[in-house]
This record gives sequence, C-alpha cells and structure tokens, in this order.
Amino acid sequence: MKKSILLIAFLLISIIATSQEKEQEHFKHFRISPILSHTYIPTATNDGDKTVIIPSFGLDLEYWIHEKFGFGLHNDLELQTFEIEKEHELFIEKEFPVVLTFDALWKFHKEWILVFGSGVEFEKNENLFIIRTGLEYEVEFGNHWDVAPTVFYDYRSNNFGTWSVGIGIGKRF
Repeated sequence: MKKSILLIAFLLISIIATSQEKEQEHFKHFRISPILSHTYIPTATNDGDKTVIIPSFGLDLEYWIHEKFGFGLHNDLELQTFEIEKEHELFIEKEFPVVLTFDALWKFHKEWILVFGSGVEFEKNENLFIIRTGLEYEVEFGNHWDVAPTVFYDYRSNNFGTWSVGIGIGKRF
C-alpha cells in the first residue's frame, strides 16, 4: 500500500513538472508592437484653453521576465506641430516630438497590464522629462499574435499632462 501511494505521488509530481516545463517552452519572452494612437494635449490660445488631438505612431519593444512581469521601451512620434503655454504668456512651438519611455509592466489580472515608467520627450526646441502610467488590455488571437488597446497618461516636466489612446498589434517571439 505504501509503495502504491509513493508511486502515485511520484507520477503526479513528474506529470506536474513535465507540464510546467512544456509551459515554459511555449512562453515567449519578447514582444514587439506597432501602435496607432491619438495624443490629447492641453493648449492655451487667445480664445481660451482647448485640447489639441495629435495623431501618433508608436513602437513598443518588450521583454517579459515572467508571464506576469516585464519591462519595455515604448516609443511614440507625435505627427503634428503645436503650441503649448509655458509660464503664463510664453508659447512654445513643438515640432514632431519623439517620446521614449522605459516602463515596468505588470499583468495584474488575465489580459490587463499596468504600465509605469519614465522617459524623455525629444523635440527641436525643448526636451522634457516624462513620467508615464498606463493600462493595456492584451488579447491573443492565435500563434502568439495579439491586439492591445492602450490608454496612457504622461506627466511632462513643464507642468502639463497628456493622454494617449491607441491600439497596437503585437507579436511574441
């Protein structure tokens, strides 16, 4: 009887270990995703405050350490020239800024991913430090491809924040 119980326990442990190894073999650590989004930027004009909506292209490069934790380099190019107010009267023109952030990624519930990081907005007239937070909903649709709607909030160092809403198509490898 004891030998039978030990044999069953040994077989169960072997099956569990083998299934975990197979699961690890299929887990893809790298993910790349082009993103099409719109960035909502508050501006001040002579007519009052308004929000300018700028189309943006992005490219996310991610490395997942574990199925729940990763980090990524998220890059965006805002495709328009616009003005922002600085110090109540001075207007700065922004020409096609490029945003680069290094973010921590946490898949906290099924397909939901929390993003938090910092980076820089590179622009001809002024470079700005950025703190980013965001949320993604990654849905796999086959052979390690996914679609991911995203929402990001970027706080930029000259006291204004922007919202970005977009969608990306990702591939894990």
